[in-house]
Amino acid sequence: MKKLQPVILSTLLTLLAASCATDKDYIVTIKTEYGDMKAILYDKTPEHKENFVKLAREGYFDSTLFHRVIKDFMIQGGDPNSKNTLSGTPLGNGGPGYTIPAEFNQDLFHVKGSLSAARQSDSVNPEKESSGSQFYIVQGKTWTKDELTTDQNKLNRAVQQCMARGDQDSVRQILMSIYQNDGPEAYGKKINEMKDYFADVMQVNLDKSIAPERLDDYTTIGGTPHLDDEYTVFGKVIDGLDIIDKIAEQPTDRRDRPDENIMMTMEVEELPKNKITKLYGYQYPTEK
Repeated sequence: MKKLQPVILSTLLTLLAASCATDKDYIVTIKTEYGDMKAILYDKTPEHKENFVKLAREGYFDSTLFHRVIKDFMIQGGDPNSKNTLSGTPLGNGGPGYTIPAEFNQDLFHVKGSLSAARQSDSVNPEKESSGSQFYIVQGKTWTKDELTTDQNKLNRAVQQCMARGDQDSVRQILMSIYQNDGPEAYGKKINEMKDYFADVMQVNLDKSIAPERLDDYTTIGGTPHLDDEYTVFGKVIDGLDIIDKIAEQPTDRRDRPDENIMMTMEVEELPKNKITKLYGYQYPTEK
């Protein structure tokens, strides 16, 4: 039997190594005093994945805080300026000195547990480039089908225009009473219930299409659909969703900073994909 030539043997070993590498993935563990969250990062957002793994391995996130927490919305961290920072100090502008190009993907959206990149506003960042380090983890809430299939921006404009009309005094009084007595959530629910009325009075189409998988997840698992296709989703918490809820419950000041510092550390582990599925139930998408 002839021996393989060194060049051929080297090529085969390289191909074998590449094949084995694709069968593994990273698990990022975000450790807090409330418990650990374990996350995977998406191959469909390669620049965000590579950057996040690099920073986590370097210890960049260790001792940083979840500096912005909004219940039923998200918990945000990754600002290096939050290390050893006194309570009450304004945070949210720190980073590694670079941004990452947006990596939007129709398959990736803001369902509960999603890891997404924070960024500056459109007025100074029209390309929607991501912060080099700041990220948020989605909590959100569950939505009704009617809410998700209604263009909320158009509805809000129609409501404001309708309430400004002299022949809509009774509607204005009803809505203002609900807002003042029951709060903005009850107000939002009421205007969605009255969608057809506003569409008819203002002669505007308020319908909006939504992908079936997004509709299903947002009505069952929950999330923040209004952020979709505006901020890059690059990962997902696959174990420890309850930790998001515990952190989101903490009292905050008027800047949404927790009254007590919530510190994090991170670890990165590389595991076979089949082991990740076995341990955490995460199903990798099939190749199209």
